[in-house]
Amino acid sequence: MQRSRLVGPAAMFWGLTVFMPVGVTYVAAVLLLITLVVAGGWRERAIRLRNNPMWWPVMAYVAWTLVILALGPYYPETASNLFHGLRIAATVLMALALTREEAIWAVRGFWIMGLVNMVMIALYYTVGFPMLEPWRGVLILIGNKSISNALLFTIMAATAAVYGLKALSEHRPGRATLAFALIPAVIAIITFTLPSRTSLLALLLAIPAACVHQWRRQLKVLAVVLMVGGVVAAAGLWNSPVVQQKFAVGIQEIEAAQAGEISEASWVVRYYMYRDTARMIIDRPFAGWGIGGWTEQWHLRGPKLLDYKNMPHNDFLWMGAQSGVPGALSLLAIILMSVWVAWKRDDMAGRYAFVATLIVLIATMVNSALRDAQIGLAILWVGMVYLRLAQEPGDSWRGLVPRREERVSGGVPPLRPL
Repeated sequence: MQRSRLVGPAAMFWGLTVFMPVGVTYVAAVLLLITLVVAGGWRERAIRLRNNPMWWPVMAYVAWTLVILALGPYYPETASNLFHGLRIAATVLMALALTREEAIWAVRGFWIMGLVNMVMIALYYTVGFPMLEPWRGVLILIGNKSISNALLFTIMAATAAVYGLKALSEHRPGRATLAFALIPAVIAIITFTLPSRTSLLALLLAIPAACVHQWRRQLKVLAVVLMVGGVVAAAGLWNSPVVQQKFAVGIQEIEAAQAGEISEASWVVRYYMYRDTARMIIDRPFAGWGIGGWTEQWHLRGPKLLDYKNMPHNDFLWMGAQSGVPGALSLLAIILMSVWVAWKRDDMAGRYAFVATLIVLIATMVNSALRDAQIGLAILWVGMVYLRLAQEPGDSWRGLVPRREERVSGGVPPLRPL
């Protein structure tokens, strides 16, 4: 196999590993980086990146990070925070450096493993089988890895919603029904198996956003669709006391935190983190406290019960605390630019990328979705690969399911006779 042909399978391997423990995902990321280096075609990839609207936001983010690093001060966490900060940029750039075919390989891997995992969850909770360690974070809730997996399932559901809405508008009820059937399956996963309020909120926002994207030039149709969708969503929430309880508990946690209660409840923790991190930024708005400075400041300011935390569950606040308002804005610019690029393309490829990047934005606002590699090596990679396909002309998702002759030839289209 030619060296250039290795990038697609390497990109697919990353897609296959996004649900797995973070060590495996790191191996996939390093493998793709090595493959990109040895495959050649650097000039073509460099031109692709330089012409990408995401290039300058990423460069501004990296440059400001390095400026703050040079200015100091330095902390025990400086090296790890610098690594994770640069890893965010590297993930974006590697995804955007792919060709269309290589990006398709990555999406194939993501969807294959996502569907396999959904079947595994169904079998685990019905037939039952011994716990498989690599899939522990898929089958039961075990922290940030499970949060990451819930968000990945949310991207799948939002993608299915986009496909189903398009099929419905084209009067293809069979395809629409098949696509929409995936949504309640994901809702069940992120409600019961991997409970995540962030994922539920992201899905509640992403599906109407997809409707707005599809019918933004047909306001009457959009109004009807949103009205019908609102009724369906309200009926679903009304008949789902578990979902109601999750959001009610969140509100109670915020109220308790405002009253001075200190606990490890999800939104109590976030309340104190957001409050005290905002104060860090106010105290040093231009250059922050230095790369890795958030943890030391948190130990000085935060409740003693929570001083073991090393990130504030909001990556924009994290960047603002350690590199000031310019640092926070540079990271925000990366995510907002990705959403904007996807929004501008008004077809299916743009809509897929729009919902995926919107979910990344929501997750980043209420979790350390980029800073934490357990989440960032997964949803950021998937979101940026979706975005890469949105930047290709025409039907950029064609060939996602290989034709028979391509499967036989290992993904390489057969030679046509002269």
